[in-house]
Amino acid sequence: MLKKLIPGLIPLLAYILADELWGMKVGLAVAVSIAVIELLVTYLREKRLDRFVLLDILLLFALSSLSFLFENDIFFKVKPAMIDMVMVFILSLSLFTRIDPLGAMSQRYLKGVALNDHQKILFRKNLWLMFWLLLVHIILVLWAAFFMSKEVWAFVSTFLLFIMMGGYFGFVLLRQKIKTRNKPVYSDHEEWLPMVDEEGRILGKALRSYCHNGSRTLHPVVHLHLLGPDHSIFLQKRAITKLVQPGKWDTAVGGHLAYGENIEDSLKREALEEIGLADFEAVPALKYRWDSAIESELVYCFIARQGTPAALSSEEISEGRYWKFKEIEENLGKAVFTPNFEHEYHLLKKTGILK
Repeated sequence: MLKKLIPGLIPLLAYILADELWGMKVGLAVAVSIAVIELLVTYLREKRLDRFVLLDILLLFALSSLSFLFENDIFFKVKPAMIDMVMVFILSLSLFTRIDPLGAMSQRYLKGVALNDHQKILFRKNLWLMFWLLLVHIILVLWAAFFMSKEVWAFVSTFLLFIMMGGYFGFVLLRQKIKTRNKPVYSDHEEWLPMVDEEGRILGKALRSYCHNGSRTLHPVVHLHLLGPDHSIFLQKRAITKLVQPGKWDTAVGGHLAYGENIEDSLKREALEEIGLADFEAVPALKYRWDSAIESELVYCFIARQGTPAALSSEEISEGRYWKFKEIEENLGKAVFTPNFEHEYHLLKKTGILK
């Protein structure tokens, strides 16, 4: 929306300068001429008439004509407030009705990539902010146009809105930086991960570090539980150098899907990389959402009842062994296992998969 407002500021700035040098009538003529040039340039570059720019030009021409006719530049001075009113009307449609022009506009620029729930909340929050800031700016522009000097009006109608917006978004960025400064993120590989909804439909892609910075971007992972004889299950102990849950016992195999990779291939790759397991038959067991302090995962959990770990990853795992179910239950809630494993273990017991 800010980008849409910029073309309307250039004629205003030209008017202010020309008015100071040659008077109001020349200033109005210069402003309208520059606005028409803007419209032509936009058309030649994009082979289309930008409707918002066209509305801006028509409004500028109409108000300039009134100012010229009555030899009073007050008509021209209220033009920024009228543009704000148009933007407030568009925002009102998105915020208060089922018509959502800004949502449709965002989808066009995102090329069909859907926003997750967290991003939708942030998007709507920013729409509300824009709505109230524009209302405040309308009042200030009208006040400056009728009761303040031309210099004050020039500042309020051009630069003040951007200062207000810049101050808010600067505050948001600073707060986010402080909020995520001490949160652990993976830095060993910067790779693209798929963004998904809770049904597993791919919505787009995001960098691994972004998925792990508290953004709540839902992305898929695979887990494999390797069951042994006499009610036992193989667990890996996470290396003490891991940034997340170091030194705790966890699922035998766990890892992220890479963007463009399917679930089966990801499971085979992770099993081979982490515990050297190549020959196994996995059976789907669970699919659930897991939210932690740094990320949101859509977990695809599998069970394998045969196969022998051959080589543990020295970078990822410090040791591995089979645990009896009874032994696991005696150590639940004692910071021996990762919270995710304990949650998953309860789910598997509840559904009767682990007996």
